[in-house]
Amino acid sequence: MYFAALLARTEDGWEASDTELDDVESLSDLAELAREASPEDDTVLVLIEQEDAWFGVVRIDGEDDPRIYVSDAAAAARSSYGEILLTDELLGRDPDADDVVDLDALDLDGTEDGDTEEEDDDEDGTSAEAVPHSPVGDSQILDDLGVGEKELLLLDADDALNSIAEALGASEVLETVR
Repeated sequence: MYFAALLARTEDGWEASDTELDDVESLSDLAELAREASPEDDTVLVLIEQEDAWFGVVRIDGEDDPRIYVSDAAAAARSSYGEILLTDELLGRDPDADDVVDLDALDLDGTEDGDTEEEDDDEDGTSAEAVPHSPVGDSQILDDLGVGEKELLLLDADDALNSIAEALGASEVLETVR
């Protein structure tokens, strides 16, 4: 089960709204949706979680580029919402690099050096090992809002959004949209 909400910081505190991500196809779409939630170009946080698997935070400050944190990239990569957040830049990939296979590196059984036949490929043909089973992104994304890097890295996916909202003083408004 997924949950997604927008938290917009205003002069009066945090305002929360649940958000439907079905029409969001890219990080740009998500950033635009977040910017619409704050007419004053204040900070907007997009909080996304897949129950007990992963959570993500996208921070939009006015017209600045979105800042992203994902708790488990491999788990998020198996999710349509997670794929929105996992940009090439976030994963350290070169989007312009050619995916050329070195034929000399192939074993007779057709696997690349170091690969085993047991490794499953994702639908796009990439190995699951290409995406780490670890946090990716800006782990200092919430430092100035009261959630330090160490605290963020230690959050469990099952209660992370509640913990973040509590630290921000926004737990009541988040609960109203949950």
